Amino acid sequence: MVLILSQSLMAGAQGAPKSFADLADRISPSVVNITTSTTVAGRTGPQGIVPEGSPFEDFFREFQDRNGGGGDRPRRSSALGSGFVISEDGFVVTNNHVIDGADEIQVEFFEGFELPAELVGTDPNTDIALLKVSADVPLKFVNFGDSDTARVGDWVMAMGNPLGQGFSVSAGIVSARNRALSGTYDDYIQTDAAINRGNSGGPLFNMAGDVIGVNTAILSPNGGSIGIGFSMASNVVVRVVNQLKEFGETRRGWLGVRIQDVTDDVAEAMGLETVAGALVTDVPDGPAKDAGMEAGDVITSFDGREVEDTRGLVRQVGNTEVGKTVRVVVLREGATETLRVTLGRREEAEGTMPAAQDDPQAEEDPAELEILGMTLSPVTEAVREDLNLDDTVKGLVVVSVDEASEAFEKGLRENDVITEAGQSAVLSLGDLQDRIDDAEEAGRKSLLLLVRRGGDPRFVALSLGD
Repeated sequence: MVLILSQSLMAGAQGAPKSFADLADRISPSVVNITTSTTVAGRTGPQGIVPEGSPFEDFFREFQDRNGGGGDRPRRSSALGSGFVISEDGFVVTNNHVIDGADEIQVEFFEGFELPAELVGTDPNTDIALLKVSADVPLKFVNFGDSDTARVGDWVMAMGNPLGQGFSVSAGIVSARNRALSGTYDDYIQTDAAINRGNSGGPLFNMAGDVIGVNTAILSPNGGSIGIGFSMASNVVVRVVNQLKEFGETRRGWLGVRIQDVTDDVAEAMGLETVAGALVTDVPDGPAKDAGMEAGDVITSFDGREVEDTRGLVRQVGNTEVGKTVRVVVLREGATETLRVTLGRREEAEGTMPAAQDDPQAEEDPAELEILGMTLSPVTEAVREDLNLDDTVKGLVVVSVDEASEAFEKGLRENDVITEAGQSAVLSLGDLQDRIDDAEEAGRKSLLLLVRRGGDPRFVALSLGD
């Protein structure tokens, strides 16, 4: 009796619900099953069954035709998923991968009726799609909650159409927050509420009945639920949905820089007091360049918010209105500068390659030098032609790398091009030696190199030794 009582008191203290039934009754009418239909082109013959030209080819073609499997006829392929209604006039949220490529989309409601849906817009970056159905009566809907208030350990409930079994409910807790899977704008809530195939696009509810996530993915070795599911956070979804409603597409802010995280060795090489911010590796033509940003700047604040790392900055910029002028604080050569940047649109800039930096004309210097675990040589016209480098790329080419060196360990390889050292251009082997001497005189233990490979720049800090 004592044990039972203590367990009961503990459950009450933790806020465990006695039942999820009332909540399920209230929100079920707003959750929908989604069925898609897609036309798949048929094969022109019995390929894969008999070799082309075989005497049995006609026999198998006739056999397929008699059994309704004419290889050259288009086939209809269907898929199942979940979704939820967010307004009485029929807007429905689901996953992009549920409806991707669909010719027809049918939405089945909890009460048993079905309606055809039109696609309003999609965002592959967050795997969100917005649909619209037309009904004769106002539809029951659910509201989005604030996903930032969800805490690890909070109870949550998932609803959807797992494995095509129809409307189904599962419950669990928030297992983790701010998970990143593979996307630039990922912000997933991890939950142990059972999520299976067919749950994609369905809602994850808090105990107030508000949607705090859209069930999107599972981690599983066998395709079934093992208690590791991921829901895209509602605060990300709301911004996407609002833009899809207004524009039929997303419009994310674009700063126009390439960046990397500030690591311990990079911070030491640059003389930074804290390991935080986003290190600018390249500034192609765009908003940041127009505002005076430079490679080697460390972005510490964006639009009044501190920048912890590159992932945080990308999300901050993407969530900011296109055309807005923001204050960006950078560290440059030990001093703080504030730049005013008018953001462009990310979608318009996608696929734009950053321009190489313009450096002064390099002098011919055919000698090689073994230093910092590498054999280096100036970028000559012959090297430029051999490596197919742009005319504006100047610096030192890596001829070879000692596999036992720190340079090799940190990813430097043959044919990489070093364009800067100590945040200054290097056009000759003498320039690099000068940068090393300057760093040693300043008491630095490492030297920051800007390395380009295939046009992609990144900073690498190498120890200078004792």
